[in-house]
Parts: sequence; C-alpha cells; structure tokens
Amino acid sequence: MKKLKVGMISFAHGHAYSYLESLRAIPQVEVTGFADESHSRVEKVTAAYGLPHYERYQDLLATDLDAVVICSENVHHAEITIAAAKAGKHVLCEKPLGVSVSEMEAMIAACKENGVQLMTAFPCRYLASVVKAKEAIEHGEIGEIVAIKGTNRGSLPSGWFLQSELSGGGALLDHTVHVMDLMNWMTQSEVKEVYAYAATLFNENLEIDDAGMIHVKFANGVIGVLDTSWSRNAAFPTWGDVTMTIVGTKGTLSIDAFAQKNELYSLDNGKGQWNFWGDSMDAYLVKAFVQALLNGEQVPITGEDGLRSTVVALAGYKSVALGQPVLL
Repeated sequence: MKKLKVGMISFAHGHAYSYLESLRAIPQVEVTGFADESHSRVEKVTAAYGLPHYERYQDLLATDLDAVVICSENVHHAEITIAAAKAGKHVLCEKPLGVSVSEMEAMIAACKENGVQLMTAFPCRYLASVVKAKEAIEHGEIGEIVAIKGTNRGSLPSGWFLQSELSGGGALLDHTVHVMDLMNWMTQSEVKEVYAYAATLFNENLEIDDAGMIHVKFANGVIGVLDTSWSRNAAFPTWGDVTMTIVGTKGTLSIDAFAQKNELYSLDNGKGQWNFWGDSMDAYLVKAFVQALLNGEQVPITGEDGLRSTVVALAGYKSVALGQPVLL
C-alpha cells in the first residue's frame, strides 16, 4: 500500500495538533517529522511519536516527503508555501491563506509552476449541518439564494494572534474567511462589493480590532452580512460559533454548526461547559487532502478558494479606512 509522506511545519496555530492526530489516524499516511523554530511547541509531540524535529523548515523540506501541513503565523504562510512548492511538496495551508493579495497570488503561481497542489484549510465545509445545507441548496429546496446572514464570533485569542506584525490583522481577518468561504461555496459566486466596520470594543489595550461587521454584494446579486467579532467573554462556555441564515426565493435555511453539544452547568466548574459531540471537521478536511493526492485528483478547497475569501477581509480593512464601500 502506497503511503503519503507528510511533514508538519510549525505548530504556532493550535489547529496543527488536531491535524496531526487526523493524519496519524489515516493508514495511508506516514508523518515523517516536524519543523518549528520553537522547541517548546513540539516537545510533547516529538517525544510522544519519536519523530525528528527540525528548527528550520528548509531542513524538513529537504527530506523525503510528499506534502506538508503549514500552521505557522499568518505572515509566514507565503514564504513557507513557496519554498515547499519549489521543493516539490504539496501543501495544506492554515487559513487565512495569506495577508496580501500579491502574496496569495504568488503562492498559487508557485504551486502551479512546480506541479504541486495547494489546499486551504477550511474545515467548516465538513461540518454535518453545512454539508446538509449545501445539499438542500443544490436540490433547489429554498429556490434561488437572495441573502445570507452569518456569524463567526469567538473569544479573544492570545499570543501572536494579537500582534499585527505576525497575524496580519484582527478579528476582521481572523473570522471573516471561514464563513465567507461558505458563502462563496453556497452561492457559487464571488463578492464584488464590500462595506465593513471594525473597532476595538470588547478588550482594552489591544492594538488590533476585536469587533467586525462586514456587508457584501455578490456578482449574482446575493447580499450578505457577517459578524466576525471576538465578542465571547471568559464566562462563555465555549470559544464561539459558526451560524448562517440563508434566505431563498422558496424558503429559508438556518445553520448552527456547533449545535450538537451536551450542556453542563455545575457549581463545581465555575461556569457552564459545552461538550461537543459528532464527527471531527478537521479529520474530514485532512482526509480529503490525503485522498485527493493519493488518487491524483484536484484538492476540494483550492488556493484560489483561500484567495477569494481572504480578499474580502482585506477589502474590509480598506473600507474601514475609507469609510465607504470598496469594489473588487
């Protein structure tokens, strides 16, 4: 049985640990090693699995492997992806794909020029409620889509997420891309006009935005609005949500992506706890990446998909600066 050899580059983003476990659960995958300039981020996984650790990602790329999963700080996505492409490695890159249009276009071009595939990590496409909603739309159950309202509200992250020189932006960038990808996917269209609001409302002494509202118009006439705020305080039982209300000419469809949960409210815990159950969206995402490469097929969520969602967030910041809508 042919195995796909995969390396992990950076555990800066917490999703890396879930992606690693998802890779290890696939019999056709061999995880070959980790690259991270921070030894502390990989100390436990290196010890647990007895795999080599490289401080320089270039040293991992020089080894015998087929693909890499990149979970670095946002500003490093482009540099690492382009280096991986030149080394002949396929790439699964954490969102957002990049922090500028030129960087993302360079990433896509490098992968095409070197005959490798680039997949953007948008696991929300694999949530059960999202999959069922997509099927309902394709079957015409709500008619033609007219409007979409979405939320991707979360709690305040920490570390490099709050440093714009590493993250590239605040809540407007961090939480626009997931649901905007779903909107693009559901409508089968692209955003052509963006009007946004961003500010620091919920947390003091932040240098970046923790609140964002973004309004969009699609090329096919659909209108949308999205709340991207880090508005969940410490008392909230979980990090946040992903919801969508999709209005069509024949009906309305509502999605609460993380509604499958057991709720526990106990004095012993100090606050409520929501324990989620159901299949892992990360596992489905990683499996789709692996299967596409093993079968010689197109990855289901491309670099172009990553570009289309991220460009909306970047246009949102331009809209905030200008105080007016921005055309794409």
